Amino acid sequence: MSPYPNPAADADDFRENRLLAALPPASLDALRPYFEAVSCGIKDMVYRPNEPISHVLFPRGGVFSLLAVGDEEGGLVEVATIGNEGFVGLPVFLGADTSSVMAFCQVPGDAWRISSGPFRAAVEADAALAAVLNRHVMALFTQTAQAAFCNRTHQMVQRCARWLLMTHDRVGGDEFLLTHEFLAQMLGVRRASVSEAVKPLQDAGLIAYSRGQ
Repeated sequence: MSPYPNPAADADDFRENRLLAALPPASLDALRPYFEAVSCGIKDMVYRPNEPISHVLFPRGGVFSLLAVGDEEGGLVEVATIGNEGFVGLPVFLGADTSSVMAFCQVPGDAWRISSGPFRAAVEADAALAAVLNRHVMALFTQTAQAAFCNRTHQMVQRCARWLLMTHDRVGGDEFLLTHEFLAQMLGVRRASVSEAVKPLQDAGLIAYSRGQ
């Protein structure tokens, strides 16, 4: 995850994240001095299981994954994804310093990053900020519940299609990087089974997939 200088950051830059765009001007102005622009690449870690969460991210592009960590045989399974509609760092918002899940970048993109301390202080001092973030918490809970239902009742190709559509909404384009490894984590299957999920979509002419793109 690479910081980069952004001295010309203005309101338009912050509106690329929908939560920041929904804030009253005074709330955004109070946060602005603490934000740092970062560029996130594939597998860049936001936080690891049971380790202190140092920063909260507000994506401007790309997709970030929350993954449950099993034992050595259970591996990793994606439980939620977050794009520019939300923020990565829910445990900090809820008053925790660590989490049992991991969060990392799955589709590259830029984000605004803020240290956990100033973020938590801002939430405690600003009811309008807390109200906007609470709405994201509800949306994320709804997404997670829907994913649990989908994983239990839908076939693998349907689950794959749902994830691709959600990612398409967030990246703002028709092309994005996606490896077999990440698809396997999303579907909760072995990597070798991923071709079974994408082949019907390719055969129907709905997607084109080659070399992780």
